[in-house]
Amino acid sequence: MHRFLRSIGFSAYQKKRDIESLLNRLEDAGTKQLLQVETDENLCQIRAEVAPGMGVAIFGEVDDNGVFHREYYYPYLTGTDESSRADCSIQRHTEKETYAGLLDEYRVGISLIFYLENGFEYRERKLNCQSRKVEYVNLVGLAMEGKILLPLYKTRKQIEMARVASKDRNSLIEAAKNGDEDAMETLTIEDIDLYSQISRRVMKEDIYSIVDSCFMPCGVECDQYSVIGQITHIEEKKNQITDELVYDLTLDCNDMVFHVGVAAADLMGEPKVGRRFKGQVWMQGIAKFADE
Repeated sequence: MHRFLRSIGFSAYQKKRDIESLLNRLEDAGTKQLLQVETDENLCQIRAEVAPGMGVAIFGEVDDNGVFHREYYYPYLTGTDESSRADCSIQRHTEKETYAGLLDEYRVGISLIFYLENGFEYRERKLNCQSRKVEYVNLVGLAMEGKILLPLYKTRKQIEMARVASKDRNSLIEAAKNGDEDAMETLTIEDIDLYSQISRRVMKEDIYSIVDSCFMPCGVECDQYSVIGQITHIEEKKNQITDELVYDLTLDCNDMVFHVGVAAADLMGEPKVGRRFKGQVWMQGIAKFADE
């Protein structure tokens, strides 16, 4: 079973035979795309939506008799918000015909790795020798559980100062990456001062009143992250098969906007615009390729 099936409303499907039955049903109802890779080899994608912009993608091969043979599947949620225009490179996974994207995103302070959700399009472009340059990426995270945190009170002046400081820090990180020693020294001093301030405040304050947002790797898999972000929009989606409610939350985390999907039953607290979401997510991304 894919661990994040419950994120799109399939929490009741735990046994292998139940999931096999579900996938057979989705294969019959889904939209099929076929890509001829070699003379005797093809790649077939079936996308079965269970709610608008949410469903299961199934991949496999169609034999000479027209019979589909399933190889792997994964749940997906699509987002329309542009998350990043940072430089993006795409590489194939070792195990199967899937891809990972890597963003040099200064706003989160790390190289952000995500599961490429439109890998079929990438493979098709590669086969047809079309442009594979990425213009921007729409990021979406699936969470098995999450919590709602209260927002931090900020004045307009504090919000503006934080925005300016973030912009300046991103410029320093970019300069440091290009070998600017003064920028490296400035960043080091800022980190020391920040550590000192946090050490003093954490003695008397709750950690979540100090940490406004968070985006950091979590676990051993490189595309899973622990995030804390402000909720800017909420959309409710109902799984047509199970009738389970799923929240599609739009988050603003470190000035980066992305979506998070989580089942209502797995979310602790009531989501509202302005409050914060905290949870571990499996990060997916749709790469928008440049036209030639």
